[in-house]
Amino acid sequence: MKRHANSVSGPVTIIDVAREAGVSYATVSRVINNEVYVKAETRQRVTEALTKMGYVGNRQARSLRGGRSHTIGLLVPDLSTSYVGEIARGIGDELIKQQYDLMLYTTHWREQSEASHVATLTQGMVDGLLLVLPRSPQSYVERLRALRFPYVLIDHQGIDCEGAAVGAANLVGGYEGTKHLIELGHRRIGFITGDIRLGCSQERLQGYRNAMREANLCVDERWIIEGNFLQPSGYHAATKLLQLAERPTAIFASNDIMAIGVMEAVRERGLRIPDDVSIVGFDDIPQAANMHPTLTTVHQPLEDMGRVATQLLFEYMADIDLAEKRVVLPTHLVVRNSCRAAEQSRVAL
Repeated sequence: MKRHANSVSGPVTIIDVAREAGVSYATVSRVINNEVYVKAETRQRVTEALTKMGYVGNRQARSLRGGRSHTIGLLVPDLSTSYVGEIARGIGDELIKQQYDLMLYTTHWREQSEASHVATLTQGMVDGLLLVLPRSPQSYVERLRALRFPYVLIDHQGIDCEGAAVGAANLVGGYEGTKHLIELGHRRIGFITGDIRLGCSQERLQGYRNAMREANLCVDERWIIEGNFLQPSGYHAATKLLQLAERPTAIFASNDIMAIGVMEAVRERGLRIPDDVSIVGFDDIPQAANMHPTLTTVHQPLEDMGRVATQLLFEYMADIDLAEKRVVLPTHLVVRNSCRAAEQSRVAL
């Protein structure tokens, strides 16, 4: 007698599915692992039995037996912004094409959690790792290499010239955003960095310095304040900048989320955007076009970064001996309504 889902006590096994489909459990295993040596008719019968009986495979167990989990691990710092969502959109598109699943871990910006999650995921749970804005990859990248475990860093620069990574042209973006403000007549330009331990933060800051130097403008170090890419840090940094005796007439935040915090601080002091303070962000998340005023920002191709990183990861999964690549995607300035020309009376030093 066949054993149906409604008569099964406990999890359905491949033996149960094999009985239902009238095949060997080895055939069921081959269908589950998408192996090619199964007749189309048999594959269809097994697939129908899997669906009918509600079979849920133990992918970790299959991986530990030497197979693949058909799952990719994704580590992100948090889920509070659409920055991660846009990158994940590109990742998801590629995983659908490859018929892979995603296992998501959130580090909450804690280095200890990051290293712990990496150690867990590499114990047979996933076939490769994508790490978005990792804070301390140096603590485990060598371990991943020793294990010959495929990984790709996303939006992180500065580990070493060999690391597998996909990012954007952060230095160019920092330069272009600052140059735009200079061309509008601003001379006192505040800059809020991201976590300065991250290479992308360092490069955006260097782009700002390069543009100021090219325009023969001195940089008051009080105009540069470290943030952490979160909205409260943008608010607190802008509050400090606006309290200076000669406050900046423009503020460049290293991401759009901090720029939202800057807007809040400016309005709290009774100042107007862009009449009193011009603001530039970085990322071009969807909210940037819906703010009031709409936010001038540096666009980085977040969705493409996720897509390219996933494609690169599959290359390493197919051949771990491939040379590690570093892919840099272009950025460009998106001019909206949060900036205006500076009045000479405001910018005189």
